[in-house]
Amino acid sequence: MTTTLIKNATLINENKKFKANVLIENSIIKSIDEKLEPTTADRVLDAEGLVLIPGMIDDQVHFRDPGLTHKADLGTESKAALAGGITSFMEMPNTQPRTLTQELLEEKYQIAQEKSFTNYSFYMGTSNDNIEEVLKTDPKKHCGIKIFLGASTGNMLVDNLDVIEKVLKYSAETGLIVTTHCEEESVIQENLQKAIEKFGEKIPMTEHSHIRNHQACYESSSKIITLAKKHHANLHILHLTTATEMEFFSPLPIDEKFITAEVCVHHLWFQEEDYKEK
Repeated sequence: MTTTLIKNATLINENKKFKANVLIENSIIKSIDEKLEPTTADRVLDAEGLVLIPGMIDDQVHFRDPGLTHKADLGTESKAALAGGITSFMEMPNTQPRTLTQELLEEKYQIAQEKSFTNYSFYMGTSNDNIEEVLKTDPKKHCGIKIFLGASTGNMLVDNLDVIEKVLKYSAETGLIVTTHCEEESVIQENLQKAIEKFGEKIPMTEHSHIRNHQACYESSSKIITLAKKHHANLHILHLTTATEMEFFSPLPIDEKFITAEVCVHHLWFQEEDYKEK
């Protein structure tokens, strides 16, 4: 048995912030002592002035494995995640091939078993024509189902209302979380056409937020939330990019919610004006 003591750390956990000593035995937390009583251990780390938090879960990663491993794979990216305090990840289906069958979903787990340095789970992907495969997704084995409501990497746009409703009903029946990329494709295409007419084929990067604008995000989020409420589905909207969408969400305790959302950290730091410099 080996023991490690982390002493004088400021812990942040379960909505609490407090100072404590943490004793670890054989990689398992043995005790958390708020009284800071002296304890012996094989290894002692003094964390005075430092913050200690649990390993975090990243619920939306794109690790490009299989098919795009010249960019990254489940080994390199899980190692990078671990270095940043992420001990579990939930990976998206727009790899090559796209994760649109249960067989391809299972293959990802086999790859991760060989390569990953952290805990892992994978989303089942949705298209307009794979609903039978989606409805086989086991809620005890997989983290959720992903729907792209706006075209993104991998051309997985889902705009068939019947398919979307069937997925949401399945969520309500099984408890599986449905995560969505919310951008109204018709609005994007209209804005894209305007940009092409103005700039030709070489559209400057500064037009990105005009093409995928507030209207595109708001309309898409509004539609999926209305449907989720109708079916009482477990919906999680990924990477919100507009303040106006916040009106859809209530400040309830998390265990009372079945519709939730998140933002990307970099979206909180940068804005449209930063294109000029960055």
